[in-house]
Amino acid sequence: MIRKLLEKYKDIIAYLVFGVLTTVINIAVYALAAHVLSMPTVPATVLAWIAAVLFAYLTNRKWVFHSEATGRTEILKEIVRFFAARLATGIFDWVFMYVTVDRLAWPDVAMKVIANIVVIVGNYVLSKVLVFKKKKETSGKET
Repeated sequence: MIRKLLEKYKDIIAYLVFGVLTTVINIAVYALAAHVLSMPTVPATVLAWIAAVLFAYLTNRKWVFHSEATGRTEILKEIVRFFAARLATGIFDWVFMYVTVDRLAWPDVAMKVIANIVVIVGNYVLSKVLVFKKKKETSGKET
């Protein structure tokens, strides 16, 4: 029974595992940039986003959504869609951090964790619907 559940939800489980790892990368790069390198909040957040998105694309393409894209053009289109989707959630992340940390003076790392929860859910939906769409099956009929 557990094996059937794991098989049924393997892609969601893989997404959650890589999502957690992506989040760890995002938060670690942010903390390093903001607290060790003394970068301002927004540039540190952008740097963290770039590192996290690069990691996420590589892992999501292969192990989560099992991309069927082949050839330069198809893969390039997939990469552009992936980064555009991540840019949308990245903008949310940046605005959220700016408002909560720079304007409201709430704790930065706690706000980063909250932002990442929203971003992970949004990224899954966008990846499933827009980025890693499965190719349509052909019926075998001649047209």
